[in-house]
Parts: sequence; C-alpha cells; structure tokens
Amino acid sequence: MTASEPTILATCGGMVDGGWQDTAYGPLLHYAIELAGVTGRAPRVAHVNTAGGDPRFVEGAELEAARTAGAEASHIRLFPHPNHEDLAEHVLSRDVIWVSGGSMVNLLALWRAHGLDDVLRRAWQEGVVLAGGSAGGLCWHSGGTTTSFGPAPSVVADGLRMLPGSFSPHHDSQPGRRPAFREAIAAGLIPAGHGVDEGVGLRYRGTELVEVVADRPDASAWAFDSDGSETRLDARLLR
Repeated sequence: MTASEPTILATCGGMVDGGWQDTAYGPLLHYAIELAGVTGRAPRVAHVNTAGGDPRFVEGAELEAARTAGAEASHIRLFPHPNHEDLAEHVLSRDVIWVSGGSMVNLLALWRAHGLDDVLRRAWQEGVVLAGGSAGGLCWHSGGTTTSFGPAPSVVADGLRMLPGSFSPHHDSQPGRRPAFREAIAAGLIPAGHGVDEGVGLRYRGTELVEVVADRPDASAWAFDSDGSETRLDARLLR
C-alpha cells in the first residue's frame, strides 16, 4: 500500500556513509519508507538525481544501499531523455520518490519540460510519499534558498508550491543561508517558512507540518515569520 494521506518528507539529508559498503540509506530515508506503510513485500523506492545531472556513477551505490535496506530501487532519469517510456506509470507504481540535492533551478526546468512536476503532484495526491534532501526538500515548497547560481546563497521563488511555505536547508553548515532566507522573507520574495540543519526532516500531512525529525541529537529546525522572528522547533530523534 501507499501512504493513507498525501505525505511529503522534506529534509536536509538522506544517504549516509556506509563504511565498508560505501553508502547506505540513512534514518531519514528509512523514515520515508516507513511512512509509505508497505507490508508483505519490498518497498519500491525511485531515486531522482535530476538536480545533480543524473550522474550514472552514483546509481550503483544507491542500488546496493537499497538492496541492503531491503528495498527495491529504480531510477528516474531525464538525461539525455526520460528512461521510462511512461513516466506516470513508473512514478505511480512506486511507494517513495526520493529526490537528491544539487541545482534546484535546473531540476525545476527539466521537470517542467518533461511534465514530471504534474506527475509528481498526482502521485502525492494518490499516496506516493514524496521525499528528498536539500534541493529534494526545497522543490515541493513555494521557494527558498539555493546555490544554483553560484556559491553565495540566493533565492528561488518558483517552486512546485505543493507546500505553501518556504524552505531553507544547510543552516548549520552554510552560514550564509540563514541571513539570505530571513532577508528574502522580509522583502516579500518568498513566504514565511522553515530553515533546517543537516540531518533534519519536516513531515507534512497534506500541507500541514505535523512533525520535525532528525538523525542526530543536536540538529534543529526553525520557523521563520514574516516579521523576522525565528522560533526553534524541537525534533524527534530517529533511531
């Protein structure tokens, strides 16, 4: 089965160091699978690496990480062309869509060119869990901070708008993100929203934020209001 209600897990994380195995599904990715509520078979996870240019060299590691986690993995590529004749059929047959980080601007352009944005909206409404890290967490929102144009954080304001607020990842690892996010909200470029540290995820039921989770005890999320105020949100630690 898929999730009983439209579910998005927007994060700043996902894959983790797997030691001898190179890479592994981290707690946030495992939680996305848990939210899908699959029983009696292996969960089906589609990895979408559009934001990173669909690099083939990462796919083998993702497939091995999925196998070790007991999941059935596939990939959705748009370079040099879609790798599935019917994108909708494949997306709707998955339990979790996991979108990796990279260029938010390039991701949006390609998804819209191929109609993947509409397919993902339909999948979300039908219970496929949409999830991802960094650009893969930002894309579902109205907008947020990005380094798509260079190393200095700037703002993208034309996200998919499945979630009405804004999103900003990497707040504890990229110091420029927080002031850029606050200034963009104050200027009215993007709506109020949430900033997150590395390893933090926001779970949405429909468009309502219902939970903050983290894969380490010292990670946090913040709610940013249009008046410039910030409120720290406690996160539930994932085991």
